[in-house]
Amino acid sequence: GMYEVELKFPVADVAPIVSQIAAWGAIPGSEQLQVDQYFNHPGRDFAKTNEAFRLRRIGDENRLTYKGPVLDTRTKMRREIEFPIASGGAAADQCREMLVLLGFRPVREVRKSRVPFQYTEAGREFEIAVDLVEQLGSFIEIESQAGEADRSAARDAILELAERLELTQPGPRSYLGLLLGQINE
Repeated sequence: GMYEVELKFPVADVAPIVSQIAAWGAIPGSEQLQVDQYFNHPGRDFAKTNEAFRLRRIGDENRLTYKGPVLDTRTKMRREIEFPIASGGAAADQCREMLVLLGFRPVREVRKSRVPFQYTEAGREFEIAVDLVEQLGSFIEIESQAGEADRSAARDAILELAERLELTQPGPRSYLGLLLGQINE
């Protein structure tokens, strides 16, 4: 399976980091408004199992995402399964309605504006995202996808990249966790 390996940093000013990664040749994507509706499971508490399940809307596009428990203490490394569903508001509403009928409970929405930068170094692809999260502020998120075999290489590469950007205080909690004010995810 594929794993998502990421680190997230609250930052007061994103400008110096954007300048630095641009100087390294990172390629900016267009700004996206991402609206994530998180759900809790009818039979198990995702806050306790450290899992996450969401419906993400990016403009007209809709995606369902499952994230498994965090497998690493230094980064957030977890199984991630994400796939698109039909686009448009009606499809998002139907999906949400279906999940609620199945017993999933809407937890809350996380809204953010994200500018993703694609950056490749030593054959590894990173996404460095500049996030402005409603009610939380600005963050830099460094992410790489990894298979079973290169999970630890991905982790080491992300930690090293963060260090070079002088990002030293990662936020261990998800945006959802921060918004809910929980101690754990």
